[in-house]
Amino acid sequence: MVIQDWKNRITGAARSRQSTGYRPAEERKSAGVGKSVVRLVLILALPCVILGWYWSREPAVEDLDQATYSAAGTATVTTLIHVVDVLLDKPGGYLSNDIMPPGLLLDNIPSWEYGVVIQIRDLTKALREAFARSQSQSTEDEDLARAEPKFNYSHESWILPATEKEYRAGRDHLHNYLQRLVDTDEYNAQFYARADNLRYWLNTVEARLGSLSQRLGASVGQRRLNTDLAGDSAAEQATPAPAEIYLKTPWLELDDIFYEARGTTWALIHFLKAVEIDFAEVLEKKNARISMRQIIRGLEATQSPLWSPIILNGSGFGVLANHSLTMVSYISSANAAIIDLRELLEQG
Repeated sequence: MVIQDWKNRITGAARSRQSTGYRPAEERKSAGVGKSVVRLVLILALPCVILGWYWSREPAVEDLDQATYSAAGTATVTTLIHVVDVLLDKPGGYLSNDIMPPGLLLDNIPSWEYGVVIQIRDLTKALREAFARSQSQSTEDEDLARAEPKFNYSHESWILPATEKEYRAGRDHLHNYLQRLVDTDEYNAQFYARADNLRYWLNTVEARLGSLSQRLGASVGQRRLNTDLAGDSAAEQATPAPAEIYLKTPWLELDDIFYEARGTTWALIHFLKAVEIDFAEVLEKKNARISMRQIIRGLEATQSPLWSPIILNGSGFGVLANHSLTMVSYISSANAAIIDLRELLEQG
């Protein structure tokens, strides 16, 4: 009876603790630590979310004042320097090489940055190889020769040296070239606004936009006939390729390619506006100024605000939108106009 009485007391005490919410000190301490950890995570996560949202905003397209550029080439070089500054000094700075959150967790703006970097590299190369040289056998500009490899440095290096350091060094060389370009007492820096030089750069732009159109168009999956050797019966290639190719962009890469296209077109809009100023007489003589403005207007449509929180990938005639295909329509139209402009510049 005594043993049974103690059992009843213990059982009753346990039931009493359960009914009153009583927990041992160790259990209460463990629960308190868990709540503190959750609070700490929330406190740290909230600033990261806010910063990530703020840093993910794309810079706006800016207008150029033609009256501020007097000498040939100043609009192009000044705009190139400005684009580099925006790339490095926008909210959050340069994010492609970040190793800490929130920059580490962002992928849209780094893809946007990559598109801008590609256009910076292409224009710097055109400056070095065409715009600043009177003939194919003439000497290249020293500052441009040093600037180009700086911008071709890895866009994801965070140390030894950091990408920002190399790009700022390239920007400084562009600045040195610009200072010599506007100095009327010096004759060691030139910019030749000729139709053949403009065609050289537009040819590169055409290739870049064509590649982007293909990658964006593959968002829904396409079967394409292999036309690599079309048009030349004697053409050969190093390795055999299938007669039909199926291309489809992986789902996780859709937003990366989309934002790369946004960055590419953002930079191109600025560069084309600058080129319109520096090559005004060439375009006027070829009656091509309207064509240039139409290209710029077409590319400006790619910068329309994106109201969807994610990049949608509906089928071509499906219920959901396909942002990649919408971007393709603008880029392809602008690219076709660039081809026409290049052919127009080639005519006498």
